[in-house]
Amino acid sequence: MHEPGRQHYNVTFALLGIAGVSYSLLQSLVAPALPDIQHALHTSENSVSWVLTAYLLSASVATPLIGRLGDMYGKERLLMIVLALLSLGTVVSALSSGLPLMIVGRVIQGAAGGIFPLAFGIIRDEFPRERVAAGIGLMSALLGVGGGAGVVLAGPIVDNLSFHYLFWLPLIPIVLATIAIHVFVPESPVRVPGRVNWTGAALMSAGLALVLVAVSETATWHWLSAKTLGVIAAGLVLLVLWVRSESASPQPLVDMRMMRIRGVWTTNAVALLLGFGMYSSFILLPQFVETPRRAGYGFGASVTQAGLFMVPSTLAMLVVGSQTGRFEKWFGSKPPLLAGGVLSFVSFVLLALARDERWEIYLAAALLGSGIGLAFAAMANLIIENVGPEQTGVATGMNTVTRTVGGGFGGAATASLLAGTIAASGYPTAHGYTQAFGLCAVALALGVAVGLAIPQRRPEEAFGTHLVGDTGSR
Repeated sequence: MHEPGRQHYNVTFALLGIAGVSYSLLQSLVAPALPDIQHALHTSENSVSWVLTAYLLSASVATPLIGRLGDMYGKERLLMIVLALLSLGTVVSALSSGLPLMIVGRVIQGAAGGIFPLAFGIIRDEFPRERVAAGIGLMSALLGVGGGAGVVLAGPIVDNLSFHYLFWLPLIPIVLATIAIHVFVPESPVRVPGRVNWTGAALMSAGLALVLVAVSETATWHWLSAKTLGVIAAGLVLLVLWVRSESASPQPLVDMRMMRIRGVWTTNAVALLLGFGMYSSFILLPQFVETPRRAGYGFGASVTQAGLFMVPSTLAMLVVGSQTGRFEKWFGSKPPLLAGGVLSFVSFVLLALARDERWEIYLAAALLGSGIGLAFAAMANLIIENVGPEQTGVATGMNTVTRTVGGGFGGAATASLLAGTIAASGYPTAHGYTQAFGLCAVALALGVAVGLAIPQRRPEEAFGTHLVGDTGSR
């Protein structure tokens, strides 16, 4: 039974889903359109990459902080603030006629990455216990679905309208979702008192920013240059200081005892490796199919046609992700995660070995989408099963960050590999793509291996009473 004034959980989920998909659309819509944005803003190829990098940095820094604030001050309240920021950033980006203003807009948009940990917390607080796993699983899968849909939709929007509509069109559901959530989604009764360790937040932000900037700039700086290694080293030093600050703080932003729980750190390690593969696919597959036949491979697809190659992936993410809650009810969350990792691994092996025919690309995309749908849906539940309700926001926020950081490394590593094989035709060699797809397959294989160390729990144990601070192998 629901309390008077509290909407049915399906209404709540629909509104959270609209907000989540809108955010993840904005994450990937700009990727295929970067050449058009570069031309329209009269900037260089290297400079326009900051349209993606700024978003990535902002999301990585803000997501765990927003998750923590939601746990403290109310998830619905923070969700309204985050959606208002997303709307503001989207308007700023849509109105941009120069790169600086565009980057400001993208930084504001990226801060809305807190939508997902806040949504997970609301689902845990509001849904019937037997519906929590399915709700969180599907919500997590929508992160991948929105990302895949953005790659599909970017071409038609840019070809028939302009890059400004990459922002104006998503703004419509964002505004509608913001109003509807304010009206229909009640404030969560679950709160955790405390304060934010702002010193720790600053150290984490600076450390993540330095590492991600260095990784994002490797195409220009090169992996083994003194500049790249120095910036990464500086970032790692700050992250070590962050861990020390959090460990000594009576009210840390991220409880390091929680991060040492075997079910948490192993799931985050898998998230890092799966993110490596997923975000790489958003770059590699469209770039491969758009390469003209004269390069000795590729299909000479337009941006719009390249998006169609990604349709099987997006559909598979949605269909499989929506069923993951049922699988988890039968088998627990670990088997779907491992199955998703294996399917993604097989997809990249296929792309490395056989990609001359269109059907091979479609098959690989469908396998990848199925794998991501399973893995992402199960991953969020694995985190939540291992922490208490008062840590849902920050724990899922850190999991989202590890996926994002993995994606940053994956995109940079594969771009660097391809850049090193540019042939006389002006395109990377076929062998360069084999190496890039093979590297993603290795990352996924490692992810599956790490996933085997995640503690197995019976389905009926999920979302029960947790002993926060237990650092055992539960």
